[in-house]
Amino acid sequence: MTIKLLASNKVFGGVHQRYSHQSESTQCEMTFAVYMPPQAAEDTPVPLLYWLSGLTCSDENFMQKAGAFKVAAELGMAIVAPDTSPRGEGVADDPKGAYDLGLGAGFYVNASQAPWAKHYQMYSYICEELPALLEQHFPISQQRAIAGHSMGGHGALSIAFKNPQRYSSVSAFSPICQPTNCPWGQKAFAAYLGNDQLRWQEHDSSLLIKQLKPEQQLPLLIDQGSDDNFLAEQLKPETLVDAAKQLDYPINFRVQQGYDHSYFFIASFIEDHLRFHFKYF
Repeated sequence: MTIKLLASNKVFGGVHQRYSHQSESTQCEMTFAVYMPPQAAEDTPVPLLYWLSGLTCSDENFMQKAGAFKVAAELGMAIVAPDTSPRGEGVADDPKGAYDLGLGAGFYVNASQAPWAKHYQMYSYICEELPALLEQHFPISQQRAIAGHSMGGHGALSIAFKNPQRYSSVSAFSPICQPTNCPWGQKAFAAYLGNDQLRWQEHDSSLLIKQLKPEQQLPLLIDQGSDDNFLAEQLKPETLVDAAKQLDYPINFRVQQGYDHSYFFIASFIEDHLRFHFKYF
């Protein structure tokens, strides 16, 4: 698997780089960004945090806006930010140009419906292809954590709950906690997965958490802004919190007063999340 370097910048003693590669999963060229801390300069394997971004985002939003590099450099933690969907000529997009379906809105599932199925295989890309690619080309260890924001929070939670053996911890900012019962999730799942709602449930974190055995429960941190415009209609964190309480799952759910859905919110608390994950490496 070959990768092409697009850009490289030194930051806090480490290096931030953007790469592209031809993906077997999505059948198109994919882009990702990776931050390697200074500890990796001598090929010392370092732990890796997967960051999954939200609707309309790409690999660039988190890397440019979150302010994560200083703490990541201190801790010796690598961070990878993949794109949020396949892109390029011939890749299906919403014909009406909606922001919540198609390009920038992959929802981290494997689509089974036309015209999405050919390229929108984001679950396989995040869980299988990208890890193999990173482990081939970068000095990273087998220690992995996963985090995300909004649609990416949905992705981080659902992927972690479906693959608890792969990650040491999971966290999210403003995650879509019950996609089977919110407009964003219903629209995307109907398009990508079809009308069989049993298939939708395979990617609903408020349901997936109930399938975990006690020994599979990962350390979990969620931050939610109280002034998030999407809180009531789209995010529904109470569904996940209630499910966790029923299971005695030790979820750390924090409501941050006055914060919204933006990267100002993420930048304010990203240090907490990085230190949280590092504790479990």
